[in-house]
Amino acid sequence: MESAYGVRPHGYRLPDATRLGKVSIQVSDLVRSLAFYEDILGFQVIGRAPDHATLGAQGNSTPIVEVVERANAAPSPRRGRLGLFHFAILVPDRAALGRFATHLSELGVSAGASDHLVSEALYLNDPDGLGIEVYADRSRAAWRHNGRELVMDTRPLDLLKLARAAGDQPWSGMPPGTAIGHVHLHVADLEEGKSFFHHALGLDTMVWSHPGALFLSAGGYHHHLGLNTWAGPGAARPKPDDARLLEWEICTPAEGDAAAAAGSMEAAGYVVNRAERGWLVEDPWGTAVRLIGIGS
Repeated sequence: MESAYGVRPHGYRLPDATRLGKVSIQVSDLVRSLAFYEDILGFQVIGRAPDHATLGAQGNSTPIVEVVERANAAPSPRRGRLGLFHFAILVPDRAALGRFATHLSELGVSAGASDHLVSEALYLNDPDGLGIEVYADRSRAAWRHNGRELVMDTRPLDLLKLARAAGDQPWSGMPPGTAIGHVHLHVADLEEGKSFFHHALGLDTMVWSHPGALFLSAGGYHHHLGLNTWAGPGAARPKPDDARLLEWEICTPAEGDAAAAAGSMEAAGYVVNRAERGWLVEDPWGTAVRLIGIGS
């Protein structure tokens, strides 16, 4: 049944069961980054080579984050660069987020915190300054909409209530069921981003009245992708030797769906390359998106 909110693209539309796969990031020091992603975020290493590693939730071999070393890569600035704003790690429930919040507090790690109405979120940065959100969704039944637009906001998060939601169970790392929930990017122009991700790729627009931002998704989700122009006028694209988001994955239910999305992008004039795994296309600001059909 069609969602009561969101605006569908006029042409190709990604299937409702579309989700995100892993993100691949470039860092300056693999050992330092793994210490952060294991000890603070609670991931386990599921694959390791001299210059890269793949991370997943505890007890699960599904890759969530790939960390690629480029020695002495320049750290990500807080403002002024296009590309990654943050990648967002979705935990299965509010109790898991509460356990993570308690874990950060016990380590003395400070984090931002926001209530977005559709979700509750914590924010921190990795050793190279790359933005990370860890969040839990509220039930879709609690989401509100204004006409076709989903209602989202940024409000203070009650951390005491969140910690109480953890109960007596201690933090034991990122739990099974954890996944990349969304990616949020700095872009130079929202209309150009809309042309690429909505009209060509086939994501629905979900929130468009937030100043300087646009949120898009498949299947009525609040957002699989956020775009913003908050990096400011004249913001530069990341350089090859910067710490940055290298690529992120969109996973469709079948290979034919990914092929159709790739075809839609080619028809819109974008360069799409067939890869060993799916199809690769760069957004207008140089971040690669990999389109994958499950099983491909």
